Amino acid sequence: MGARTRGLANNILANGTIDATDGLSGTVPASNVNNTTISSVTSFPSSAGDFVQSTASDPSPATVGDVFYNSTSAVMKVNATTTSGAWASGGNLGTARANLAGAGTQTSALAFGGAVNPPVTAATEEYDGSSWTSGGNLGTARGFLAGAGTQTSGLAIAGYTTANTGATEEYDGTSWTSGGTIATARNGLGGTGTQTSAVAFGGYIGPLGSNATEEYDGTSWTSGGNLATARYILGGAGTQTSALAFGGEIVGPSNTNATEEYDGTSWTSGGNMGTTRSSLAGAGTQTSALGFGGGPPNTGATELYNGTSWTADTSMSTARRRLAGAITGPSSLTAAFGGITTVDVATTEEFTGAGAAVTQTFTVS
Repeated sequence: MGARTRGLANNILANGTIDATDGLSGTVPASNVNNTTISSVTSFPSSAGDFVQSTASDPSPATVGDVFYNSTSAVMKVNATTTSGAWASGGNLGTARANLAGAGTQTSALAFGGAVNPPVTAATEEYDGSSWTSGGNLGTARGFLAGAGTQTSGLAIAGYTTANTGATEEYDGTSWTSGGTIATARNGLGGTGTQTSAVAFGGYIGPLGSNATEEYDGTSWTSGGNLATARYILGGAGTQTSALAFGGEIVGPSNTNATEEYDGTSWTSGGNMGTTRSSLAGAGTQTSALGFGGGPPNTGATELYNGTSWTADTSMSTARRRLAGAITGPSSLTAAFGGITTVDVATTEEFTGAGAAVTQTFTVS
């Protein structure tokens, strides 16, 4: 005799149990439900709960497709994807400054050092995606330095005090401590990676730019392959074994749009930037990087690198040079802060790239 089955559709009650009046009883195990798709539903019983989630704050990270009610702001919202990149205003730095360094991500960024019209500063600030708060000061006040790592595990590399310095400092989210000194003291260099696996490249050693590359293991620096084009005040992104160097100033002095890619051993040429500039900032990875700002003249130009070529994206609202960025964040979600227009600025802008998940409010028109 073959298997005998019985349809239970009319025996399942609203609370999920089975009507026992015809001899059946018990609860259907979740493992017995092969298809959880609901179709042709015209109404929900009150026992099934709310149809739309109610929450006191926007869920983070955003999941595309979610619809919810924010009970604090009393509005309906949906998580959608952006169709093009855009910059939006963020909270201002507590200390307006240029020639600073950055690390971390858009919602957990670190800003440190720099020059405040014009003396160098040791000030450190932490960003939570809305506002900046003071962190522990650098041990060595300096500008034109490079940064790497995260907000709670940051790295400050070289820079300028009253002369070039090779000082390295490590941040634990509260205070800075001394790390291994970089072999080539310089300022205006690029940096990227993590606190225990960073790479620093280029810089100014006077009267020329440097092509030196050094790698940090959390304790000491060792020499890496030289850049093909010696340069300073350049942009950087990526990791120690997959880094990107772009733009900068070269002998002349003049700016360059050259891009180079590092594999942990040597640099090779990449696609040229569309906007030739120095004093810019960067974020992302070697195959998905963002370059923004720079000059002279001051620009808000933003470009996206895909591992082969650069394409123009939406420009920043505030054109400026000698700014910093949340370098370890993804290229689709980063932040730009500080810099100089005609004066030092505290301006922060947040970038959301095409395809990123963003929360949008329903409006009535």
